[in-house]
Amino acid sequence: MGKKRYYVVWKGLVPGVYDTWDECRIQIEGVKQALYKSFATLAEAERAYSEAPHKYIYAKKEEKQATAIPATVHRNALAVDAACSGNPGQMEYRGVYLATGEEIFHFGPILGTNNIGEFLAIVHGLALLEKQQSNIPIYSDSRNALLWIKQKKCKTKLERTPATEEVFNMIERAERWLNSHTYSSPLIKWETSEWGEIPADFGRK
Repeated sequence: MGKKRYYVVWKGLVPGVYDTWDECRIQIEGVKQALYKSFATLAEAERAYSEAPHKYIYAKKEEKQATAIPATVHRNALAVDAACSGNPGQMEYRGVYLATGEEIFHFGPILGTNNIGEFLAIVHGLALLEKQQSNIPIYSDSRNALLWIKQKKCKTKLERTPATEEVFNMIERAERWLNSHTYSSPLIKWETSEWGEIPADFGRK
């Protein structure tokens, strides 16, 4: 008989910590992009459940990406990306330092769209680098977001409602930052077809 395992379901019918695989399986069967993982002890599982799933599910992937960056890509740079469960749906974004694969910032989930997340991720990165007095490059795989940054305007078609008010407040803050600050960090399009997925990718495709 195998060792006892505990199962964390971050996204499923009823998220939580489960004692058996059968209980876990019931929660994830038929759930699109279900997020779950097994742990050796209850304490580990409970700690993981209280934290973001990408810290546990995608850690090995990030380590591989940190060492597999193409020679043409700056290693001393920030990569940003967003993910959205549905569009609109629960959106989150993050920034990863290319040289190490370390996650530098993470925000969400919040109701929004993927394009909004890509836009906010770039502005977040620019604001953070300004505070650090750094001008390293930022990579994004979103042409729309890079264009919106250039235009200093998030041209989303998302309807503003009470449910989306929070993300629109963030958009307005980001636009104000773009219109009141200058930045010298190069913004570079990540060429997915040549380089593979951007290292900040959430791995949900």
